[in-house]
Amino acid sequence: MDPLMRSISSETGAGEENPGGVASGSTAPLSPSRRESAEAMREAERRAHVRLQSAALTVLATGGLLTLMYVAKPVLIVIFTSILLAFLLAPVVELCQRLRMPRSVGAMIAVLLMCGALYGFFYVSYSQAKHLADQLPKYSANIRRALDPVRVGAERVRKTTETVLPQAKPEKGTVTVRQSSDWLSNFSSGAEFLVLTAFVPFLIFFMLSWQEHVRSATVMLFTQESRRTAYVTLGLIAQMIRGFIVGNVIIGIFLGIISTVAFWILGVPYFYLIGIFSGIVSLLPYLGIVLAILPPVVVSLGTLTNERFAAIVAVVVVSHVIALNVLYPKIIGRRLQLNPLAVTLALLFWGWLWGAMGLILAVPLTGAMKIIFDHVGNLKAWGAWLGE
Repeated sequence: MDPLMRSISSETGAGEENPGGVASGSTAPLSPSRRESAEAMREAERRAHVRLQSAALTVLATGGLLTLMYVAKPVLIVIFTSILLAFLLAPVVELCQRLRMPRSVGAMIAVLLMCGALYGFFYVSYSQAKHLADQLPKYSANIRRALDPVRVGAERVRKTTETVLPQAKPEKGTVTVRQSSDWLSNFSSGAEFLVLTAFVPFLIFFMLSWQEHVRSATVMLFTQESRRTAYVTLGLIAQMIRGFIVGNVIIGIFLGIISTVAFWILGVPYFYLIGIFSGIVSLLPYLGIVLAILPPVVVSLGTLTNERFAAIVAVVVVSHVIALNVLYPKIIGRRLQLNPLAVTLALLFWGWLWGAMGLILAVPLTGAMKIIFDHVGNLKAWGAWLGE
């Protein structure tokens, strides 16, 4: 073929293969619909990344908060206990103000009354406990007779366990090491407890005398548009804690009077002290009924019979059931507005985190959290979950 014809043929074929006239290796422009789809995909990926980052930050913040609450457990327990006691003593300060006394003087009087009451309670308790310890040897035979069935049963279980799972014999030449008690660690823990407890009266005094200042200063920590919500929230929390404390005091007095009268009729030794203590510990959720049965049973070991034991258990159980199902919902339940599942989970969580004091502080802390959740837009769903 002529070279000119071959050149014309090659140009014609290139035009047929690329009719749009777009140079080889270049990218054709996207249509508007494809461009919108690509932008939508990029926006979805960005939102997914933001959600993932927010979830990761939430997990890290929660872990950091839990770590701080566990490490600072003694300090936080002292602070929250002081807050509860301050609310308990607030009526004394208000009464002193009605008598035209300065608020600081009323706070001092309230703290002194609290310290005097605690000293009297511990003094009487120690005297009665010492007297009880002196009287226990007289009932040693009856105590051994009462504990014999338990001892025999434990011995039978031990022998059965040894038969089923024989103990491994120690190899020759082995040395058994027993760890001695770390008295230095126990002493330091006790000293730390005493030092932290010594702060409680001072914290209560300043909380009572500077109550209005603390509340207004706390509100000022928020932005201008959130200050009214913060003020209302703090007021509702204060009202809830005050109602919780007053309700528990009323129920505790009722249970203490019922238990004291019942133990007096049953002839329980030291019924006037054991009845009050049994009524107070009955307020502890779940564990209260067990702790309320132990004191009258222990002091009655010397003269305890099956009938008296059954009567003590019946008195404690009936009074506890009445308080839990009749008095508690009417006096305290309507102020807290927490569902039973939330209360149970709160007791489990705070008890795991702070031990026995966590069980005492669990309900007011959870009630305060619910009030805060109810007034924060992003957390209202959690407040509804905690509510009734």
